[in-house]
Amino acid sequence: MELLGSMRFAVSLLTFICVASIIGTVLQQNQASTTYLDKFGPFWFGVFDTFSIWHIYNSWWFLLIMAFLVISTSICVLRNAPKMVRDARSFREYVRVSSLRAFHHRVEHSTTASAAESRALMESWLRSQGYRFKVREDANGTLLAAKKGGANRLGYIFAHVAIVVICVGGLLDSELPVRLQVWFGGKEPITQNMLISQVPESGRLAPGNPSFRANMLIPDGSQGSHGLVSVDDGVLIQPLPFTLKLNRFIVEYYSTGMPSSFKSDVEVTDPETGETFNRMIEVNEPLRYKGVTVYQSSFDDGGSTLGLVGYPLKGPDYRSFELAGKVGQTSQLDVASGSDTPQTLNVEFTALRVINVENMAADTEPQPKAMMDHVAAVTGSAAGVRNDALQNVGPSVQYRIIGSDGQAREFTNYMLPITLDGSSVFLAGMRETAAQPFRYVRIPADTQGTMEEFMRLRAALERPELTELAALRFAQNNTGMGMPVPTLQQAARGALETFYRSGLNGLIERVPEQERAKVLEFAVPMIQLTLAELRDIVRTQQGLPPAAREGDAARIDADWLQLAVLALANLPDYPSPVFLTLDHFEHIQASVFQVARSPGKNTVYLGSLFLVIGVFSMFYIRDRRIWVWIKPETQGSQLLAAMTSQRRTLDFNHEFERFKQAFTRLST
Repeated sequence: MELLGSMRFAVSLLTFICVASIIGTVLQQNQASTTYLDKFGPFWFGVFDTFSIWHIYNSWWFLLIMAFLVISTSICVLRNAPKMVRDARSFREYVRVSSLRAFHHRVEHSTTASAAESRALMESWLRSQGYRFKVREDANGTLLAAKKGGANRLGYIFAHVAIVVICVGGLLDSELPVRLQVWFGGKEPITQNMLISQVPESGRLAPGNPSFRANMLIPDGSQGSHGLVSVDDGVLIQPLPFTLKLNRFIVEYYSTGMPSSFKSDVEVTDPETGETFNRMIEVNEPLRYKGVTVYQSSFDDGGSTLGLVGYPLKGPDYRSFELAGKVGQTSQLDVASGSDTPQTLNVEFTALRVINVENMAADTEPQPKAMMDHVAAVTGSAAGVRNDALQNVGPSVQYRIIGSDGQAREFTNYMLPITLDGSSVFLAGMRETAAQPFRYVRIPADTQGTMEEFMRLRAALERPELTELAALRFAQNNTGMGMPVPTLQQAARGALETFYRSGLNGLIERVPEQERAKVLEFAVPMIQLTLAELRDIVRTQQGLPPAAREGDAARIDADWLQLAVLALANLPDYPSPVFLTLDHFEHIQASVFQVARSPGKNTVYLGSLFLVIGVFSMFYIRDRRIWVWIKPETQGSQLLAAMTSQRRTLDFNHEFERFKQAFTRLST
């Protein structure tokens, strides 16, 4: 009890709460775990996750500290409030004269006025200064015990009670009421996917649940009457006393692509009375109805329908195929696996971004880049940050491919070609885990704005008769290299096959490091020229003219071929047997609401009022006590006065000087 009721213990707990509140203010709370994983990395994510700093105000240790602070402060108030009240009401009229002489702030005078006259003068002055006093008389004289500012002690009581009241209000609005139902009420969070109608009673909270904070996701044109309360790794269903229908979701964007404002036009229906009304819910303008507050939290995809075009990245087939999907759902895809049985992939569509604003400015003085610089995959943003020139590069789709082994990889592909470094390319991003940034492959767009020509070139690399013919043409056209045609043909074919299978790293992995630059200096131009021959073969088979060799068209074709080489160099690291690109979509917005019943809100307001009263009383009401001892003498009387205060500040010293001057005037 001594420890719990001590001021040091309470201040220590309050310090912990203040530090935790700083963390909760700086670090955005209640986000997806992948957000924090990206920000802090796997190691620190694991460390911070132990302390639940992602939802710090509902963590077990924060609630425990608040509970101990309530207990500690309550004990402190119960122990000290009665004494403070008694002390504030007491005049301390039984103080001894010898004790008054020990006060530092004292004054003593003799006067020719009688004791009765001196008493009347002192009583009149004390009344004029707002002091209340009590008189004690005995055989030796009269004592006037006066006091002012006794409400200062109430300030301490109000401040401490305010802490208790605010913490109680915080506990009422925390997860504690829901967790108590989980611990002792037989409620069990749902961790499986199921319809709300299929959720058992153990997964549902009562409609009259006194306190909760839930989330709702409502697509355009849909309605809902249940919120989801997150508890650990599952959720509990919270029925609402009304139905919310989203008529229209409105979002506006800045030039950077970030949303500047978003709001929801909703229709509210009371199932008991049938009453219906419309309301616009915006950020900081919530809906309050039947004790429940609905906040505009964010927005998400409401299940947009997607139409994709796929291209095989394995085998000699280049023909595209169609795949339909829906954001938030999984589609199955059968692809060639090199055996008679096709491989089945599960494609889970996770997001559709209609607007992607990227910095697309070109350098004022473009510098040529070396081949190896181009080969490295782009990391981070799809278009590197160069200046403030921003451009909407169109929609993108994000999906996960889950193989038969259960391993999932994430991909993001842009719908439209993007101009980077003066060339039109399709960006294909991939990453192994959510903690990694996307790495991008640039696939060159042909003159029709598609990737058909690149995909035909890739498929041709899987046909030995075509690569053999391309190597032969290269050898015949480069007899000046000083090598026999068969030898040069064999070298070109081998380099091309190794390059397609393992990229440029495959050409140098067995070469000593000091010789690698020479090998690349010879192999890269040979591969590029052989690919040019292969491209012409493919174009001829498609009824198209060979690539241009002169003029502006030749430059464009050369740039396209160089980008094709870079893309083919990265394809061995692209962890998917197919490439999916967005062809068309029907965008469906969804509004994310936070619905809450907060009985502790008014409690916190009351505690805040108590805190204002307490702080005002402690800082602006100064307690002062004056004792005046009047002793009759043969000719007049003798006066002894002392003054004190709990806080002997500079203002108190000035006030004592004024009292001393007034006392001197009265006594003379």
